[in-house]
Order: sequence, then C-alpha cells, then structure tokens
Amino acid sequence: MGIRTTFAAGLTLAATLMGGTALAQEPLRIALVVKSLGNGFFEAAARGAEEAAEELGDTEIIYTGPTSTTAEGQIEVINSLIAQQVDAIAVSANDPDALVPALKRAMQRGITVISWDSGVAPEGREMHLSPSSNELIGQTIIKLAADQLPEGGQVALLSATSTSTNQNIWIEEMNKVMDQYPDIEVVATVYGDDLADKSYREAQGLMQSYPDLDAIIAPTSVGIVAAAQAVQDAGKAGEINVTGLGLPSEMAGAIESGASKSFAIWNPVDLGYATTMIAHALATETASAEPGAEVPMGRMGTATLDDNNEAAMSEPFTYDASNIDEFKSVF
Repeated sequence: MGIRTTFAAGLTLAATLMGGTALAQEPLRIALVVKSLGNGFFEAAARGAEEAAEELGDTEIIYTGPTSTTAEGQIEVINSLIAQQVDAIAVSANDPDALVPALKRAMQRGITVISWDSGVAPEGREMHLSPSSNELIGQTIIKLAADQLPEGGQVALLSATSTSTNQNIWIEEMNKVMDQYPDIEVVATVYGDDLADKSYREAQGLMQSYPDLDAIIAPTSVGIVAAAQAVQDAGKAGEINVTGLGLPSEMAGAIESGASKSFAIWNPVDLGYATTMIAHALATETASAEPGAEVPMGRMGTATLDDNNEAAMSEPFTYDASNIDEFKSVF
C-alpha cells in the first residue's frame, strides 16, 4: 500500500509540475487510408471525416494513401501508421487479401481496423461499412424512375453485361418491389457491356423499339451517361428520363439538358463521416464489432452488423438540379 501511495503522489506531483493532469490524453488518431491520393471522391470523404472529428472532439484525422491504386502502396502506408501507433485505421482497399497481413499486425498492436467503401477480407478487419446494400440500390433505381411517373408508364433497363453479378443482383432486387408500382411496365432489358458506344446504340434501339418509352434505368455509370447522350441527341430530353447510378461530374450535362431528372450514387461526404464515427466508437470501446451489434454513425444513424460483420450505410444519395453544382467538381 505504501508503494502505491508513493507512486500516486509522484503522479500528482508530476502533473502539477507540468501544469496539467495525470490523466490528460492525446487526441484519438484515426487514419483514413484511401485507394489513392488526388481522387475527388476520397477528398470528399475526408471532408466528412473532418466533420465527424469536429463533432466528436479530441479526434485527429490522418488522411493518407498511396499515389497510385496499388496494394503495395497501401501496405507501405499501413506499416507507417502502425509505427506511428495510431488508434484506428479505416481503409478503402485496393486488394481485399493482400492487405490482410499488415492489417493483422495493426490489430495485434491494439489498433482498431475497419474497412469501408472497398472491403478487406474478414480476417483483416473488425468490420466493413458498405456505402449501400444490394437491396437498397435495387429499390432506389426503380423509385427514381417512378417518382417522375405519377401516372405510370414504360421503362427499360440498360445494364452492363448479362453476367455482371452486381448489376443482376440490383435488377433482381428491383423486380422484388415492382408490385409497389403496378402502373409501371418494364418493357425490356438490354446490355451495353459497360462500353460507351454499345450502350449508346442500345439506348437508340430502345427508343426505336418502344416509341412510348418514358424512362431508361441504367445501374451503371457508363451506361447512364451513354443513354442520356442518346436521348439528348434524339431530341427527347424531357420526354424520356434517364436515371440509375452515375457520377455527378459525368451527369451534370444530362441534368442541365433535362435528359436526366435525377440519379443516384453514394455521398462520399456521408461515407467519410460515418466511417469516422464507427472507427471512433470501436476504438473507444463504446461499441463492439460483432454480428447483430449496432454501431453509432452520428447523423447517419446506426450500422447494424450482419453475420460477416458487414453493414450498409444508407440508401444511395440522389443527385438532381438542386445539388448537382455542389458535387460535379467533387467526383
């Protein structure tokens, strides 16, 4: 007891001499590791991370990544962060497997590790945050079309390839909710193979085959731009609405011309914000990463983990004339 008392007194004295408290702590350091630097999408995510850090207080964001999208570059960055003894690493992976050994070392040293946007294999992270889910994407793409067709109408799908796993799953999820839209008829599904010229021709074919067509849904960033251009070139902007998944920088012209009323993709600012909130909660042990767990994401709500310790942030974010100018220079 005497030794403990002397030790405690020593701490108190040291704290007094330093003009602080013995329990004063450094800010929690969260490293946001992106696929590559100089990418507008990730720079927007960093803005969201800084927003979360400011809201949380006593939190520092280390925004970092390689200069090119390589696993080797990310491994080098991760090893540096381990040496710096950061509190958490949140990585958007260039390779789901190659990063695992380095991230395992980080976890062994007590660093919280999560992946976001682009996942890491389960053994290399505590949890993964996807921007959205297959179910939410499928529901969103038909809703975007239906919102502009209050009396119903004809829509067609312009997908990537017939074997594209994610595209097919999104369309399957869309079909599951079609009973909610009894006045909307899906007249055709065509494939542009994620090639701009072929997607353009397929969109032209749809307009020729279905003169009463009201909307083209393209759940592919290549297809949606090509379809919008085809509609614009045919003089049918405002008559046929092109929607689906696209990038603001590539779709700004289509919104301006009226070829597209709205489209969706995840909001990188929200994604960086939610990722930081999750990393902070796990690093401070105010939440745990286990199946069924609910991890707080601040203004983005709660992430509920599935059996693989994965969660979806939210439904895709809708871009239209009201916000396209804000995001078209971002990504």
